[in-house]
Amino acid sequence: MLTVSLQHALPAFALDVRFEAPPGVTVLFGRSGTGKTTVIQAVAGLLRPDQGRVTLDGDVLCDTRQRQWLPPHKRRMGYVFQEGRLFPHLTVRQNLAFGQWFAPRDAKQESLDRVVELLGIGPLLLRRPGLLSGGEKQRVAIGRALLSAPRMILADEPLSALDEARKAEILPYFERLRDEIGIPMLYVSHSAAEVARLATTVVVLQNGKVQRQGTAAEVLGDPAVMPAGVRAAGALLQARVARHHSDGLTELDAGGVPLFLPQIAKAPGSVVRIRISAHEVILSRQRPEGLSALNILPGTVEHLRTGGGPGAMVSLTTPAGRVLARVTRRSAHALGLEPGAECHAIVKTVSIAPEDIGGG
Repeated sequence: MLTVSLQHALPAFALDVRFEAPPGVTVLFGRSGTGKTTVIQAVAGLLRPDQGRVTLDGDVLCDTRQRQWLPPHKRRMGYVFQEGRLFPHLTVRQNLAFGQWFAPRDAKQESLDRVVELLGIGPLLLRRPGLLSGGEKQRVAIGRALLSAPRMILADEPLSALDEARKAEILPYFERLRDEIGIPMLYVSHSAAEVARLATTVVVLQNGKVQRQGTAAEVLGDPAVMPAGVRAAGALLQARVARHHSDGLTELDAGGVPLFLPQIAKAPGSVVRIRISAHEVILSRQRPEGLSALNILPGTVEHLRTGGGPGAMVSLTTPAGRVLARVTRRSAHALGLEPGAECHAIVKTVSIAPEDIGGG
């Protein structure tokens, strides 16, 4: 368990955050310039806060009142930066060995072979960083961090410098770290898709303060929390793969409701996460007939949130979980949407992007 309490003056605002990061992947989520990197640097020991206390499993890393300060090299944090920051004159194998050099002799350590297999970097071992793609560099950087036997991994927007194809390449490896390695992770992001794929806990930062903390489903499904903007709003559902169909579709069981997605490489019985964007959801008071859309989720209106513009955010409780729909206020009025109203959420199969589907 990581506990953080920090106060620090920044040029644009005063950082004042308190949160706990339990085992799993805790994502610091928010727009650029909200203090996320400052927090992760303070945890790493790369920044001394004006005031604060940081502990990991009860060990004090920083306590300004007691004038306690553990140097960065003694905190045993595996740091993954936005760029790989590999040594250009060393091969991939030598860069990985550099991480091993920092591992305490008595620490539980992943083997080089295990890390190489986990990250799929076997064919890269004899190359130098100049011959690697951006995604390959990040996988090697993750491996180097793992081989230092860290107590925690700190990832500061590790995908922000990559294009969409490279991001899609890297995300499954972070999922494997979460599910197979068990080292807790503090991960900085402003992408709702990354949060949906990876987070077990989300801490939302806004103007240097914690706006919300909870599970990924709780936070992403809260219409009041939209740090990435209204266009990025969406809910997170968890479902189980039921079967694969011969026409290229995968059928999921989402709380007893069938959901159809373009075929995904998961075995029947596997649990998956699906992020459904609010602007991809259509609402109907009656169950529609004669539509091309395959996914129809019955539900009840939980909240209706309007702002100064023409839009409205509708939160529905469905058997599959909470679903958000972004509609116009005119449509909400015409449908008579209000808390307690029965409704149906309609989602096109092809509107759910591959990057919005991850392991559970």
